[in-house]
Amino acid sequence: LSYYRRLLDFIIQEHFPSIAMNDSNRYLEFFSTVVSETANLIALWMSVGFAHGVCNTDNFSLLSITIDYGPFGFMDSYDPNFVPNTSDDEGRYKIGNQANVGLFNLSKLLQALKPLLDPRQKQLASQILEGYSEHYYSRFTELFKAKLGLLGENENDNYLIAFLLKVSLLF
Repeated sequence: LSYYRRLLDFIIQEHFPSIAMNDSNRYLEFFSTVVSETANLIALWMSVGFAHGVCNTDNFSLLSITIDYGPFGFMDSYDPNFVPNTSDDEGRYKIGNQANVGLFNLSKLLQALKPLLDPRQKQLASQILEGYSEHYYSRFTELFKAKLGLLGENENDNYLIAFLLKVSLLF
């Protein structure tokens, strides 16, 4: 357990300078940052039609950067079933599933962090993970609204985005 603490402390110290090393909740802060930045990264992928191709846990970065440019690809036209990885016969890593795979990977990270968390922190970490989908959807919507030039808040914006994505499937 002390090895895991030393490793995680090193990662935080080197790559997450906004997290105070003397903060008893530093692992929780770390997890919260990774969750929100992963949601941001995948929303950015989706906003440009980028499909990673192999979103395994070992191909996700704690720094929320895109790594392992193996079988990636960009969609020519919107297709939520687009898979650039020719070995992915089941469509596990199709572009429309990237956000779910991100959530799965973050749940595995939380599983690895749990031995370092006290019971209250474990509960809070689970709540942070539950907020991933909302964070992703919010960022996804924000990026698509910007692409469409939608300014301000209008309750119909989300319907318009969904409609345009659905209509694009017809062409």
